[in-house]
Amino acid sequence: MKSDLFAGEHLAEAAAFPGMTLQNAKSVKYTVNGEMHARQGSMIAFRGDLQFERKGQGIGGMLKRAVTGEGLPLMAVRGQGEAWFAHEAQNCFIVEIEQGEAFTVNGRNVLCFDSTLHYEIRTVKGAGMTGGGLFNSVFSGHGKIALMCEGNPIVIPVTPQAPVYVDTDAVVGWSEQLHTSLHRSQSLGSMIRGGSGEAVQLKLEGQGFVVVRPSELTPQKNSSN
Repeated sequence: MKSDLFAGEHLAEAAAFPGMTLQNAKSVKYTVNGEMHARQGSMIAFRGDLQFERKGQGIGGMLKRAVTGEGLPLMAVRGQGEAWFAHEAQNCFIVEIEQGEAFTVNGRNVLCFDSTLHYEIRTVKGAGMTGGGLFNSVFSGHGKIALMCEGNPIVIPVTPQAPVYVDTDAVVGWSEQLHTSLHRSQSLGSMIRGGSGEAVQLKLEGQGFVVVRPSELTPQKNSSN
């Protein structure tokens, strides 16, 4: 059988080392030798001896998710083999977190990550419930995390001299050491006249980076996973 489908860029080759790599722009390949974690329902194929189990978040995690709406419906993948992960054909990219670093990310953008990483749900500093209740997942430790977003992500450097303002519906994640606060860019007069649609942004200050996607939040599809 002959086809361009069998070209090298589409072919899943044998893994050279354990861990995650980009299979292509829309999917991540993970060579499992032990355990890793992934979003429930995101596995699209696997080979080898692997088991997939729903991962509980504990009582504290369940309460936080119920109150905040933020959370990661996770599964643990254990054994030895290869698995491929994707979600609604969104673009994928990999971030490596080193010891002593932390990365704040919106739970909706997490695809999979190494079991060596720890995560917890935190309130976004400076926002609180007055900002509609902004909560993100903070990853720390050492390892890789695969993120996803609609379109190609934009990475914007943040410096003490140049803070960055981001739409809360478009932000994917940022360096944990950045200082966050709410910024209101719309005047009272503009609000009375109907508003600009850009009333409140998240302000990030300090030294680091922020990742945004080139689209605002769209309704999530219902999932039975």
